[in-house]
Amino acid sequence: MGKNYIDIENDHGETLRYRKHANGRGLIAQGAKVHASALIEVGAYVEPGAQIAAGAHIGRGVWVEPDAVIGPEAEIAPHAHIGAGAAIGARAKIGVRAFIGAHARVAGDSLIGDDEQIADGEQVATDQRGLRLAA
Repeated sequence: MGKNYIDIENDHGETLRYRKHANGRGLIAQGAKVHASALIEVGAYVEPGAQIAAGAHIGRGVWVEPDAVIGPEAEIAPHAHIGAGAAIGARAKIGVRAFIGAHARVAGDSLIGDDEQIADGEQVATDQRGLRLAA
């Protein structure tokens, strides 16, 4: 059986240790909190301080930056990027290659489409079709 972790050097020359999540084998940095029932697919990275709630699904190639919070049963499609300190509400759906900026907020049950970009600090709420709701 292979080792259950990998060490990666960051841009500052520091070595970060990531463990492979039991449910999906995605990489979880030390200091991140991921619920056992969350699915973190291979090729996904969850950085230190990030929190992934029960039933969340993080797709292949997703990058969840430090201190981001992913709510219960949220679905993050492959190759999306969740910025540092961003919050994704319960049951929200984030599309393929979507970019959620640092400290942005996506309300629960919202739909962010493929290739959409949410700016740093932006707060977004949509209906189930992805149409934005008034703030």
